[in-house]
Amino acid sequence: MASSILEALEIIANNIPLVDKEIIPIEMSVGRVVTEDYIASFDLPRFNNSAMDGYAVKVVDADKTVSCSEVIYAGDNPSMTLQEGTAIKIMTGAPIPQGCEAIVPIENVTVENDTVQLPSDIKMNNFIRMAGEDIKKDTVFLPKGEVINAYTIASLASQGMTHVTVSRIIKVAIFGTGDELRPHFEKIEPHQLYNSNSPMFLTRSKALGCDVRFIRTSADTLEALESSIKSTLDADIIITSGGVSVGDKDFTKVAFTNLGMQVLIDKIDIKPGRPTIVGHIDNTVIVNLPGNPLASMVNYELFIRAIIRKMSGRTDHRHGTIHTVMKSDFSVRGGKHAVVLGKFDGSSFEPIKPQMPGMVSPMQEADGLILITPEIKNLESGRKVTMIPIKWEFCSRLKEELFTR
Repeated sequence: MASSILEALEIIANNIPLVDKEIIPIEMSVGRVVTEDYIASFDLPRFNNSAMDGYAVKVVDADKTVSCSEVIYAGDNPSMTLQEGTAIKIMTGAPIPQGCEAIVPIENVTVENDTVQLPSDIKMNNFIRMAGEDIKKDTVFLPKGEVINAYTIASLASQGMTHVTVSRIIKVAIFGTGDELRPHFEKIEPHQLYNSNSPMFLTRSKALGCDVRFIRTSADTLEALESSIKSTLDADIIITSGGVSVGDKDFTKVAFTNLGMQVLIDKIDIKPGRPTIVGHIDNTVIVNLPGNPLASMVNYELFIRAIIRKMSGRTDHRHGTIHTVMKSDFSVRGGKHAVVLGKFDGSSFEPIKPQMPGMVSPMQEADGLILITPEIKNLESGRKVTMIPIKWEFCSRLKEELFTR
């Protein structure tokens, strides 16, 4: 029995194993997922410091002329104590001296010789950055399951951390099926087709941070398929396309089953892409996608992306959505849970016309997709729709409503 789209995503969320972890330098960790909570070993800032170039003062000296004979620079360790009737010149980032109650920016004072005329509106703690106001000691500043970016690394470096524990890179193996499919770098006969799916999956998986290898297209025999499968069982994910329908040479499911595949999802109630299988052999996840390019691309974006996120240990492994409106009218046949690819201009969703399961060209235009329920036959201009982005990562920790209803 076919799983619904939502059931398939829940099966993925609850059954996909996590990959192992490794320790790497923080400079090499962009795009990786942290596997433990990181706790601050000290406050940030570590000490109260000046947020401006200016003067350290007492609040009681507002609207007065005070004397000034000392300067504190960033990196200094001041030993003086600020007294009433005096000011100390201070640079941005410098530790504030004992007795300081506020910082007055340099542009708000009048300086003459060794005296400073202060403004009348000095407030307690004004322009003072307090110790720990950014990150407090003993608090989690980088939680498990977060994806590291350049700004994450700034936080790690600010705590003096040189290495980080992350999920190792996911290994993906890709091969196609079909005697008629030939590599795109070979000449073909009129009755043959180029294999566009495998290069697509290879590059998409690389873009999602995986280590990918390609296995040359397997012939449509059980023996050839089983041989290809055995050579890829060290991978975390095996992706095939084609050979999962009901044709005379559709041996893919049988070949994986012969080698011990446990099926998690056997067909998905989706148009296009119903003949999709997800299973596993030990800890290797198997995904058999349809041979039609657009159908396989849709299911890659909906299900394999979810598998990769979950396997990497991300907390935001669920699809995120954007709420937008239809740019123009669009009609569908109705009667099935369907996917509509479209372009997104920042304010509206424009379905691509035409889009059929065997097409290639709509895929390169698509910014996102919408899921529609069987009763929908017309999507009117201005109607609210829920879009899942394709060309960028937009993820969620929570289970969101994915369908346009």
